[in-house]
Amino acid sequence: MAANISIGNQSFDYMRENKSFYVDKSALIREWWETDDAVTLITRPRRFGKTLNISMLECFFSTKYAGRSDLFEGLSVWEDEKYRGLQGMYPVICVSFAGIKADNFQGAKNGIIHALANAYDAHRYVKDSDILGPEEKKMYDALHVYALDPSPDKKIDDQSVTTALQTLSSYLERYHSKKAIIFLDEYDTPLQEAYAAGYWRELVRFIRELFNFTFKDNKKLHRALLTGITRVSKESVFSDLNNLLVVTTTSKEYSTAFGFTEKEVFAALEEKGLSDQREGVKAWYDGFNFGDAADIYNPWSITMYLRRKEYRPYWADTSSNILISELVREGTPEIKMQMEKLLAGECLETELDEQVIFEQLKKKKGAIWSLLVACGYLKPVERIFSEKRSKFIYKLMLTNHEVALMFREMVAAWFPEDEVSYGNFKEALITGDLDYMNQYMNEISEKMFSSFDVGRKPSEQAQPERFYHGFVLGLIVDLEGRYRIRSNRESGLGRYDVMLEPLNSTDDAIVIEFKVFSPQKDRTMGQAVQNALKQIEEKRYDTELNSRGISGERIRHYGFVFEGKKVLIGQGDGE
Repeated sequence: MAANISIGNQSFDYMRENKSFYVDKSALIREWWETDDAVTLITRPRRFGKTLNISMLECFFSTKYAGRSDLFEGLSVWEDEKYRGLQGMYPVICVSFAGIKADNFQGAKNGIIHALANAYDAHRYVKDSDILGPEEKKMYDALHVYALDPSPDKKIDDQSVTTALQTLSSYLERYHSKKAIIFLDEYDTPLQEAYAAGYWRELVRFIRELFNFTFKDNKKLHRALLTGITRVSKESVFSDLNNLLVVTTTSKEYSTAFGFTEKEVFAALEEKGLSDQREGVKAWYDGFNFGDAADIYNPWSITMYLRRKEYRPYWADTSSNILISELVREGTPEIKMQMEKLLAGECLETELDEQVIFEQLKKKKGAIWSLLVACGYLKPVERIFSEKRSKFIYKLMLTNHEVALMFREMVAAWFPEDEVSYGNFKEALITGDLDYMNQYMNEISEKMFSSFDVGRKPSEQAQPERFYHGFVLGLIVDLEGRYRIRSNRESGLGRYDVMLEPLNSTDDAIVIEFKVFSPQKDRTMGQAVQNALKQIEEKRYDTELNSRGISGERIRHYGFVFEGKKVLIGQGDGE
């Protein structure tokens, strides 16, 4: 009988006790233990089994689970006699930052204190023993008391918090006569929230102190493993940790320990009588690459599909992706043009810096692509060493169909106009209804300009650039299947702004030129429109369309001119 699919359960012992569907990842135990690395950070996208693997590691090493061979019988790690002898032999401190999502520093700090208090509560037997003195027993409850009532009149000094895990390690070593293993799950969740909410620097200082006392200046630490989505820059929170091994999505280590391999997915499909769905499952959910391992699937979508037997963007729907949407929407025209290529199924080429420096996400060229790779939204398909730059250049693509749907929905959400209005605008664009186009574009630009700039008073030249490339992305996600849409490509004697090539013989092709009104060059906005249309003709932007067999009678020209938030659109015909 096929195992029951337990959705969202991240407790290893529960899943094994109840014989729930489980893909054996116990090889991670051997791989991690045999490296003998002091502190390991493994980054993987959300919902890739990080929490379940931490639970598995705790069940394997913790004295709390001593004698629980039933949890591991039948798994690969149990085939090795050496590892049978390690099960349940170490004091383990297990902490999770997964739920710490506060909109201010004090809220994040309280969340961390609560997580640390839970770790102390898990080892309350130490306090109840005779190894602690009266003052130590009193201090043992300090975090717990504050976590229950973090009101302004209750105080706990920062050092008591930042040294809490170091102190607990000392207590456990005295009790067990063995140094502790520490597991910290989703270490970067509060840091990402801090960046979005504007208290990044405060939290970084606090967590840096906590990590230094826990992972560097902790003589009672045997080994530690941290998980997260991003590799936050060493200068931020790991500045003094010279004993840290960082494993990112491009690292070779632990390449199949998180996520399902294709062999594992196909075996699960067969078990559920769904072998005939291999091709569809692969198209929707395959595409993640970790190190040298290709064809990795995200576990959440696979388990949801096995349960519901319907194709849906399960993984993409589990996050609001607010930060990603903001970075793309407010990004430069170049970022939007790269997104156009990605949504068209093409590659972009860029350097990758897997140390995510949140302060530079809106400043450093290419930083957003590194974040998207870490989050699992982009996959490296090729790596080429550039002699000129002395660096590796990566070719990146959207990971799979599910991710492509996520980005299309994200872009569509930028335009809050009702579907009827936007639908009418697209039809007006295709049919040449200038009155409706002008009315709609002036309404939408008035509302949307502010959300497409970056809040730093961009120039009149830059502001329309950000807006119209966002507008083009909106066209791409809504007219896909009817037009092939490109921007800023060479054709004839120059580079056109936007080209819509019809995929059927009944629609006209469209070429659009955008201009910012300049009183020095044009007397009126109407004159600027005519100059835009003239440029399309003089630069022979129709050349690419003509080469594809589309005659001038089937090509429509538009000039879009911006003056602040005002827009004027004019029309001309192809040659």
